Amino acid sequence: MLSVEAIPVLNDNYAWILRDEGGNGLAPVVAVVDPGEAAPIEAWLEARALGLTHILITHHHGDHIGGLAALKARYGAHVIGPAADTARIPGIDEPVGEEDTVRLGGLVARVFATPGHTSGHISFWFEAGKALFSADTLFSLGCGRLFEGTPEQMWASLLKLRALPDETRIFCGHEYTQSNARFALSVDPDNAALKARAAEIDRLRAAGAMTLPALLGAEKRQNPFLRADDPALAAALGLAGKPPAAVFAHLRSAKDSF
Repeated sequence: MLSVEAIPVLNDNYAWILRDEGGNGLAPVVAVVDPGEAAPIEAWLEARALGLTHILITHHHGDHIGGLAALKARYGAHVIGPAADTARIPGIDEPVGEEDTVRLGGLVARVFATPGHTSGHISFWFEAGKALFSADTLFSLGCGRLFEGTPEQMWASLLKLRALPDETRIFCGHEYTQSNARFALSVDPDNAALKARAAEIDRLRAAGAMTLPALLGAEKRQNPFLRADDPALAAALGLAGKPPAAVFAHLRSAKDSF
């Protein structure tokens, strides 16, 4: 049974701890996704007298791999990361890419290549646990900046993730939801579901609570970056009839300067 806990790291990043108690001949698993720094993760493990069996990496940015070397050296964890970025991510033991399957004891994840934010970005989907680790490809109510990829690449990546079941929980890399909601409302102000979600986000943040995980089914209705092929949204943006990738590019450009 997959359990997931958040560890806030750096300024607004989340590292995610995955656990499976094992059994039926399978060893227990304690894994971390995208350890931006080591100390908070070490403290969490020490407080529970746990080791670390696996490290999952989605992309090469320093705020996602900053703690990798120290954690691997201390715990001997098995590192799984993007095959396309082995030259930029030292320490990968198991390079993976599109359609690969990752096994962590009793946990099984499908790998998606999700370029756009970076050229080698990958995402991990644990079907049985209804959990998607999308890092900086898909945020709640947003998506990542295009540092290395094209709008067409990012839109294709988002379509892969959008096709997952509605009950999928999104565990992304940053606490950006409140600012993402403000932008989403600026381009889709009449979306009742979005307005209700934005109000709930404001309540959570005022109480110092996190906004994640988000449900993919709600994101499909509320996240404008997942709706670039919605004719109504395109028309509202003055882009009726334009290809979805062009609508997405317009939205991403607008968010960059929002």
